[in-house]
Amino acid sequence: MAIRSRSFFISSLMPLFLSVISCKGSLLPAPQNVTILSTNMKHFLLWSPVSVPGEAVKYSVEFQGEYERNYTNDTWIPIGKCTGISVTQCDITEDVSATVPYNLRVRAALGTQASHWASLDSFFNRITTSLTPPTLTVSAAGYHLLVELEHLGPAFEFWIYYWRKDQKDKVYCKMVRNSSMTIHLEKMEPSAEYCIRAQTYVEAINRSSNFSEVQCVKAEDSRAVWVTFAPFFLAALIAIILVLPWLTWKTCRICQYSCCPNVGLPDTLKLTESPTRILNYRGDEMEICDEHVQVIAREELLLHFWIHDTL
Repeated sequence: MAIRSRSFFISSLMPLFLSVISCKGSLLPAPQNVTILSTNMKHFLLWSPVSVPGEAVKYSVEFQGEYERNYTNDTWIPIGKCTGISVTQCDITEDVSATVPYNLRVRAALGTQASHWASLDSFFNRITTSLTPPTLTVSAAGYHLLVELEHLGPAFEFWIYYWRKDQKDKVYCKMVRNSSMTIHLEKMEPSAEYCIRAQTYVEAINRSSNFSEVQCVKAEDSRAVWVTFAPFFLAALIAIILVLPWLTWKTCRICQYSCCPNVGLPDTLKLTESPTRILNYRGDEMEICDEHVQVIAREELLLHFWIHDTL
């Protein structure tokens, strides 16, 4: 009878003992307050930390899209950069890359112990992201209307609306895709005031943000521009007056040496005496030559040639 009572007691405690053993690997509580923070197409999964005194708890995140739910038997895909992390947030922007409902879950781990998975209360679709008005800086460079926009990524387009303040019925629009540079909108009229506002548009989700606050800027007065640049014009004019004669002289010298170079005469052609003396000297020689000229008759010349041939 005692043996039967002891076996009955052991058999009644066995399920409780097995239950304790089976739960030994999941002693950690699951993360709480699992939410999504999504702004301007940047998505983050957030949760409350699991506190274990003196221990560093790690977290892992998985996601499940529409394809995994319908075609791969509810499989979950781990997010590599959010596996075994110690922070309580995960950037899921690259993983949530389609406009479909996603489910996400996170669990805590400490050594060999792991908590249960904690999932979102409802599916997340990136179409619900919060689009904020763009931040812009408006300026006037002389008579040029310029605007700088914050860079939000390749998915964004910017629609910029601008008008002259005293002509509100004429509003112009310009669409910009690359916001990493200063954008020139229009040439301004002197002393006129122009106003600008903008909004973002995301084609992937077919949504636009609200408009930014209106910013106005006034073009410079023509007289003010002249006063500002007058010193530069004066300095340029003085430089031209001083440099132009030197350039003219230098150009003439270059042309002279290039087109009409100075070539020295050989020593044999240089005159060492005065031209008058040389002419007189040459004349005396000619007179001497004239004195030695003799006239020979034709018969005497023929006789001379015959004698020479005979000998």
